[in-house]
Amino acid sequence: MSVAELGDKIATLTLAQAVELKTYLKDKYGIEPAAGAVAVAAPTSSGPAAPAVEPTEFNVVLEPGFDAAKKIQIIKVVRELTGQGLAEAKATVEGAPKPIKESVDKKVAEDVKKKLEDAGAKVSVKPA
Repeated sequence: MSVAELGDKIATLTLAQAVELKTYLKDKYGIEPAAGAVAVAAPTSSGPAAPAVEPTEFNVVLEPGFDAAKKIQIIKVVRELTGQGLAEAKATVEGAPKPIKESVDKKVAEDVKKKLEDAGAKVSVKPA
């Protein structure tokens, strides 16, 4: 078997098979890959496609570039959402980009985003 053939076979391993291979090489030969040295490639069209894993937790981030005339309203909404004091909320708004809510479910993230956007803020929702 050539190195290319071996590499092609390794690239088609599932995550469970890759872990099993790592354990086997460690136990049998004392070989342990460096941290982060081995990555499992995404399935190709030749193999079965694994279902995409949809994120369940999201971070809501206040982005810079909001309308300065609406700054006070945005600060009020940030205070309401975070429980921060006036000075903290002002610092959060002025220091954008800043996370407002972290590791929340999709519905909460959408609600928070809507409240901030209604106040005039620019907001992004990113997987946690």
